[in-house]
Amino acid sequence: MAADDIKRGFLRTRRGQGGGGVLAAALMAMTSLAGCETIGVSFEDVAATPSPVQAGYLPGPAREPVTFENLQKNDPQSSIGRSQHPKILATYGGAYSDPKLEQTLATIVGRLSAVTDDPTRAYRITVLNSPNVNAFALPGGYLYVTRGLLALANDSAEVAAVLAHEMAHVTANHGIERQRREEAAEIAGRVVTEVLASDSAGRAALARGRLNLASFSRNQELQADAIGIKQTGRAGYDAFAASRFLRAMDSYSRFRSAFQAENPNLDFLASHPAAPQRVELAERHGREFGVAGTGLTDRDRYLAGIESMLFGDSAVEGYVRGRSFLHPGLGITFAVPADFVIDNTAEAVLATGPGDTAIRFDGVALARTSSLTDYITSGWIGGLDPTSIREERIGTLDAVSARAAGGEYVFDVTVVRVGGQVYRFLTALPAKSDASVGTIAKTVAGSFRILSEAEKSQLKPLRIRIVSARSGDTVDSLAQRIVGIDRRAEMFRLLNDLEPTEAVRSGEKYKVIAE
Repeated sequence: MAADDIKRGFLRTRRGQGGGGVLAAALMAMTSLAGCETIGVSFEDVAATPSPVQAGYLPGPAREPVTFENLQKNDPQSSIGRSQHPKILATYGGAYSDPKLEQTLATIVGRLSAVTDDPTRAYRITVLNSPNVNAFALPGGYLYVTRGLLALANDSAEVAAVLAHEMAHVTANHGIERQRREEAAEIAGRVVTEVLASDSAGRAALARGRLNLASFSRNQELQADAIGIKQTGRAGYDAFAASRFLRAMDSYSRFRSAFQAENPNLDFLASHPAAPQRVELAERHGREFGVAGTGLTDRDRYLAGIESMLFGDSAVEGYVRGRSFLHPGLGITFAVPADFVIDNTAEAVLATGPGDTAIRFDGVALARTSSLTDYITSGWIGGLDPTSIREERIGTLDAVSARAAGGEYVFDVTVVRVGGQVYRFLTALPAKSDASVGTIAKTVAGSFRILSEAEKSQLKPLRIRIVSARSGDTVDSLAQRIVGIDRRAEMFRLLNDLEPTEAVRSGEKYKVIAE
């Protein structure tokens, strides 16, 4: 949660909407692993503001400087990506600047560009300052990869597979075609809603439209896989890197969702094919270039490139350390119970736990003269029970709590004043649950406190560190070097793509997380 976010309100549940189920679903969706997506944009939303110039790996002699912007001049789609680029940066925490890392990626993109089916197209790669695992493309050659994804990758070939997949989306015009499909579906949906939505035929037509779009998106992903793997192989990289990284992402997704309720509808309408299908097809395409292990992986160079890269949240967003959230800029901290998983998003801090329990924490500005009781009843949360309002003290801080109900969920709402800010805890629990929402909420809100100056000065961001295994080292011994994260042995295996029973090898380099 960024410090600037406390100036805005995030939870605006309308009265009478039954926000419980909606809140729980939103919390679960926000904590799930985001997959690759090609972002469709509106042609009417094209800005004239030029994007920053990036020079480097783009090849070829020219009278004017060889920059991404100059090479874009003959690309009619470049204005689309250029107009959306600032919005992408704002959404994903800005660009992550690291010359060593940028040069590593430039080398990979340069090899891929040399064997692309469209050698006239220029590409711009931006590392997004986000811990989420994601990569996507915009029309005009704009490629994006998060540092969260780069932390999960283990060699240049895996990153090449990801970037080649995104380049395939660009060369195949998937973003433009998807936008056209969505616009057509929107028009058809309006007609169906106005004419047929009252009967079963209308509902069936709407469902078919959604499924057709989802199927189209899945087909695009498979097509991009095929094109990308062939491009990766032609560039000399290990053609099996795509299937290897797909497995790694699937393992990471299961690790992240260990305590989250599964929603089969999300899988059914997901924009990506199921992992087993994608892996099988990726391996089939890889075999066209020979057996596994024959292509370049360039592991050592890649690991050197990500050495010291930030891992997890930045100081601006605050830090998650195990079950605690600490924000040095805001000077606050709180903890969640055992078996809860914290996710620090741009809008709020979310936590999910056993029994479909969900917690949301955020902040808003509030005048010091305003009453907390008046604020909690001001309409930003629906279904509030006025008789449940209680004035409290959390340490030396003034607080007010109340109960609310909506749909199949019950809520505890606690607001805490710190100067001119109010921090808000919202705890949601299924109404049929045996657990008490008040007990969980009291534990979490009761842990809220102000950080001391000494504590704030000691907080440092986590970074990827590369270590070499020595004789006698084990997964457990190397995992002990990981700080700030629970389930360290599992995380070590995920970061280094080790099977459950696979041992470390003396002399091999591995990733750990340290300050």
